[in-house]
Amino acid sequence: MDFSLSPEHEMIKKMVRDFAQKEIAPVIKEYDRKQEPIPFTLKRMGELGILGLPFPVRYGGQGMDYLAWGLACEELEAMDTHLRVVMSVHTGLCGMTLFQWGTEEQKQKFLVPLAKGEKIGCGAFTEPGMGSDVAAMRTSAKRDGDYYILNGEKMWISLASKADLALVTVKTDSSSPKPSSALSSFIVDLHSDGVKTGEIHGKLGVRAGSTGWISFTDVKVPVENRLGEEGEGFKITMSAFDHGRYTVASGATGIIRACLEASVKYAKTRTTFGKPISEHQLIQEKIAKMSQDYEIARLLYYQVGWLKNQGKRCTRETSFAKKFATEASFNAANEAIQIHGAYGFSDEYDVERYLRNSKGAMIYEGSSEIQTLIQAGYALGERADKPLRCEAPAYDEAFWQGE
Repeated sequence: MDFSLSPEHEMIKKMVRDFAQKEIAPVIKEYDRKQEPIPFTLKRMGELGILGLPFPVRYGGQGMDYLAWGLACEELEAMDTHLRVVMSVHTGLCGMTLFQWGTEEQKQKFLVPLAKGEKIGCGAFTEPGMGSDVAAMRTSAKRDGDYYILNGEKMWISLASKADLALVTVKTDSSSPKPSSALSSFIVDLHSDGVKTGEIHGKLGVRAGSTGWISFTDVKVPVENRLGEEGEGFKITMSAFDHGRYTVASGATGIIRACLEASVKYAKTRTTFGKPISEHQLIQEKIAKMSQDYEIARLLYYQVGWLKNQGKRCTRETSFAKKFATEASFNAANEAIQIHGAYGFSDEYDVERYLRNSKGAMIYEGSSEIQTLIQAGYALGERADKPLRCEAPAYDEAFWQGE
């Protein structure tokens, strides 16, 4: 494995960092305080090609590899989590899952506008009373000729009220003896009759991002909008989580770095007992731990990016990266506030926002407890990756960058 980054990787890092520093940094505190989404985020990320970064040029993307996608997520979340959340739900849960499982017709119809940023997508899996237990979904779809009729509600959906399309997993066979075989996935036009969306307010973190709910009342979805075969919804959802968790892991790595940089800067300028606090050993211990955790988290998501580029299944490795990075980011933010003292308790400094934002990633897209169960299953030999009908494609430069 080569750990060096290519000139293209460095270019992506700089482009994304410049966008975050020049366009988001000046307004992030304002919108976080107002608990309102930044109105131009989605448009600018589309214009800059960030939304379509890891998709082939022939599908409207930028032709970059999976590692470039992770690098972009690190840079985005080093500024604010809401930026990375867009990459998780639009590019990961919706776009990349469509790229993996969709037919050529579906890719041309749905993926191309998503990759170009002309339309916004989201993933709709969680329901009221159902989070980690995917097989317990109650939202249903019944076949009626050339359509499926959807009914139910999804909750805690990022970009719910901003998206044009949603990848929705629902129950299509309530009589199936195996719950995971009762699910199917669909690309749903959120402008259809019977669809309602709304925002969730009062969140602890990610306040500059959009989180909401979607309700379906007798929504007609064409059969050709079904993703995969009927009964493959559970597998499709799990592969979507593999994509999303990769972005969460790489993004959380950005929070660790941001906490480290903020703490080093503050510790070198804050003086107590006649010397900078950077010279106090207990402060050095905290900073050393952040530095160590950043390197570990970075290498873990690099490994996942490399495996994805090879076309290898990496559910286990993605779980490691997601759990470690999200927990380490929360710990880093907590210690960063301690280093900043009373100032860290105020939104005058960014570290209090990092703490609020970091907590959510330990819950969404598979909580830390779920990741522990996944990892234990592999270690005990009780879990193994079975071949999927549609495996995630390996990165092929000629295909990705060819017209």
